Amino acid sequence: MRDVQNEIRIIENLDARAWDDFVIARGGHLLQSAGWGELKSRFGWRALRLAFARENDLIAGTQMLIRDLPLGLRFCYIPRGPVGDASDPALIDALCEAAQSHHAFALKIEPNSTSTQSVQFPTSNFQHLTSNSIQPRATIHLDLTRDLDAILAQMKSKWRYNIRLAERKGISVRMSGARDAALFHQLLQITGARDQFAIHTEEYYRSAFELLSTRDCATLFIAEFEREPLATIFVTAFGDEAIYLYGASSNAHRDRMPNHALHWEAIQWAKARGCKRYDLWGIGATTDADEKTAHGLYQFKQGFGGEVVRYAGACDVIFSRWKYALYTRAIAWRRGGAW
Repeated sequence: MRDVQNEIRIIENLDARAWDDFVIARGGHLLQSAGWGELKSRFGWRALRLAFARENDLIAGTQMLIRDLPLGLRFCYIPRGPVGDASDPALIDALCEAAQSHHAFALKIEPNSTSTQSVQFPTSNFQHLTSNSIQPRATIHLDLTRDLDAILAQMKSKWRYNIRLAERKGISVRMSGARDAALFHQLLQITGARDQFAIHTEEYYRSAFELLSTRDCATLFIAEFEREPLATIFVTAFGDEAIYLYGASSNAHRDRMPNHALHWEAIQWAKARGCKRYDLWGIGATTDADEKTAHGLYQFKQGFGGEVVRYAGACDVIFSRWKYALYTRAIAWRRGGAW
């Protein structure tokens, strides 16, 4: 006999503002926002917003990204979601049904849950693949609920010194957005070549600035010396969380510490907006052993203080094993591309 009282009803594609209000009210992540879905929709994905109701109450939701791949493969992905209890079997079943209704061979679920939180997926057709996660596996969260003096005090003394040094050495920071997309991309090309990572096109970042700024919740911070741009960071504020999403810098005047100045300005901006947390968005290290031998990125970010947070990682739900095997071989061959 069907349990009608416990049945989940799906509402597709709520209005963008209503959707964001829903996600924020439930502590959801930026990657579940309507703006992020629209950004990915412009660059190879389709975004499907699904709100789940039990009787007359909205209990959860997810933004599912759908991508058509070569060889007729279709893949679904939920970044930092769903919004709600990721271990609710009824919700997981509804997500799987939605993915299968769009003829996907697999669904990747990457919950916004830390490794210390319980995320129990059904064992049938699930593979827990932390090495196949798309988003950063570990990050650092700064507590912004304390006053600015306390936030400064938690930093390493060298970082406090460098923030003051940047000011003494003539570094100024201004706020911008899409109008400086070309500048940001130019600096990002320098950074990508120096640190050996893939980047998106200029149009991608321009679109990100435009779409994520629609509710005045994203800013490009630019550090300059004598009007010469030296470094930039793109920071979002969604709900009570600010995220350092992208960053770029030139090779000039690095001794003037422009990056320290940028993050201090962004931290103050985020706190003034009422954010409770500043996410430094990925540190590379995912274990204690990694941290002991971590590269410069980790060393720079951990100097601001804060707590290292490790995420639970991705789970793949497989609907077609032969297609999934083909997909994983293609991913292994193409490792290193930008999603």
